[in-house]
Amino acid sequence: MTQQADAVSGAQPAPLPQRFANALFYLAATLFAASLGGYFVTGAGGPMLLAVALVPLAVALAFLNDARHGELYARAGHWCGPLAATTYTTMALGASAWLIHQFDAIRIFRVGTWNALDLLAGATVVALVLEYTRRRYLPLFIIIVLLMLYAVYGARMPGVFEHGGLDWRRVLTASSLEMSTGVFERLPQLGLTLIASFILVLSALRAFGCIDSILVASSRLAARWPALLPQSAVLGSFAVAAVSGSGAANAATTGTATIPALIRAGFSRVHAAAVETASSIGGQLMPPLMGIAAFMMAEVMGVSYFDVVARGFAPALVYFIGVAVAVYLLSRRYHRHLIRPVATPMNLTDWTNLAAWLLAVGGLIWLMGVMRQPAMIAAQTVFLALLALFLISHGYRLLRAGEHDVKRWLAPLRQLIETFALTTAELVVLLATLGILTATFTVTGIPDAVGVLLMEMAATHLVLMVLVAFAFGYLVGMGLPVAPTYIVVAVVTAPFMIRAGLDPWVVHFFAFFVAVFGELSPPTSVTAAVTSRIAEAPFVRTMLAAMVVAIPLLLMMAAVFTRPELVVTPGTAQAGAFVLVLLGTLGTMFALLGRLHPRRAVDHMLRWALAVVSLGVLLHPHSGVATGLAAVLAGGLCLAWWATLARGPAPGQDRADGRRPV
Repeated sequence: MTQQADAVSGAQPAPLPQRFANALFYLAATLFAASLGGYFVTGAGGPMLLAVALVPLAVALAFLNDARHGELYARAGHWCGPLAATTYTTMALGASAWLIHQFDAIRIFRVGTWNALDLLAGATVVALVLEYTRRRYLPLFIIIVLLMLYAVYGARMPGVFEHGGLDWRRVLTASSLEMSTGVFERLPQLGLTLIASFILVLSALRAFGCIDSILVASSRLAARWPALLPQSAVLGSFAVAAVSGSGAANAATTGTATIPALIRAGFSRVHAAAVETASSIGGQLMPPLMGIAAFMMAEVMGVSYFDVVARGFAPALVYFIGVAVAVYLLSRRYHRHLIRPVATPMNLTDWTNLAAWLLAVGGLIWLMGVMRQPAMIAAQTVFLALLALFLISHGYRLLRAGEHDVKRWLAPLRQLIETFALTTAELVVLLATLGILTATFTVTGIPDAVGVLLMEMAATHLVLMVLVAFAFGYLVGMGLPVAPTYIVVAVVTAPFMIRAGLDPWVVHFFAFFVAVFGELSPPTSVTAAVTSRIAEAPFVRTMLAAMVVAIPLLLMMAAVFTRPELVVTPGTAQAGAFVLVLLGTLGTMFALLGRLHPRRAVDHMLRWALAVVSLGVLLHPHSGVATGLAAVLAGGLCLAWWATLARGPAPGQDRADGRRPV
């Protein structure tokens, strides 16, 4: 924003140091986006050279972004952050230049005999990545430091965790110069190629206002049919979450609209925040733009991304329908005095944006599923189509308004470059951190030690092995985002669970569900923290209520083992398992949140019976028994739905949190 614009709007211009950092940021963002765009067109050098060139620039871009917002070492003064970011950028570019210049020598001719400049360049990149991780993902930084110390001093550890110990040079080279592990390994390469192609699509949708248009459409749906207000809020949140890639980011974006709407519909503040929390994390499950962990699953398993997406539709539908039923049951309990929302008019831009969203989702499914194009090519094709559509719509709107300001014409493109470069850069730095994590895991032998424990549990009973794997993933997910949690769980537990006889698809989807569950698991749910703040509700109660709404995710963690057809073979082969899991999930939701009889004792008895039958459908190992129970459950669900309709909302329960809902 210019000083003149600041003066007109009454806002104070940013301090000079932040404006200096802002200029450097846009210069670096343009270079980063242009470099990736050139690679997408030519593929020159391959993904490893691309990572060597752009991982250092990515971490520099992340530091510059913090500096331009005054968030980098803010306590040390206005100039400290921009100067530090400039210094880090110089160091990163210098290391990158040396590594590019000596690329073949480092990875071929000097393997194991790297010189001092090689080690300095590698150490510089590792140090910058870890410093950013320390500031952004402190638990992940602590884990890596502990693993490095364990790698060096492992000889002092007891039992199965003892190893001979490594020197610091070996830890450094494993984290950088070996390139098959560390900051330049396949994870950051994946982030700069396949995932970056999908981020292009997401950035275009964000830059041209698709998220706002989705929320406008959902508000119009609620205005036309007020009884659907709670479901429209959930639908809008799911639609945005499917293209946002982050539960917390989606909650911050859509929660300001959906949470007040739910409160106006009679929901308590706690349950309004809980519904938004559960809906936001659902975006990690929704194909075809599943979360980052799904890309990693494809990479780890050595399959195409669409192979993961094709298997992800059934679990995503179970989760979506389960959450929708939970919201319906909550609305029957809390909905008393509905406030009809005011419909926001939809203009041509909104309709164009909705068409673009459908084009993105449908186009990706068509190109990857029907045309069998590689996911990276499909995403880039959809991006070009979206860009053309948006530019035509944007140009038509400005011409019709007689707008001649160049900045207004270029504003969406500027936002597109900024969103794409920053989102990709921060993701690449995270993936580079995971590269260090997996490198230290590998050289220390921790997966083997945990694997011994898992195999011992499997020898006792397979259920114990699964519980140990879940406990491990739960502990990891308490401090890490979805992608790191999935990688750690998959690297440490998956090989041994597969060796015990479990299907690889079952094991990896289990790890994926555990990682997504980390977004709402106590005591560190970032998504629940965001929604509770918006709703002005207690954080702990919001988190616990969200876990109830998101019960379908917990149920699927168990169901993939008893109903493996849900994820093993896509298509019609999933149908039977999908129906059983869906019925069991719906029965569980009615048992938890429904009200089946006016008398409390009878109501509890009926709900317990419904829960037992539902869990039998989900977990009984014999498919014939489960099918028979499903027939009984289907009749029970019809009666439960009728009883819920007949009873209506319970008096006074819209004040469950002790506060007025508005």
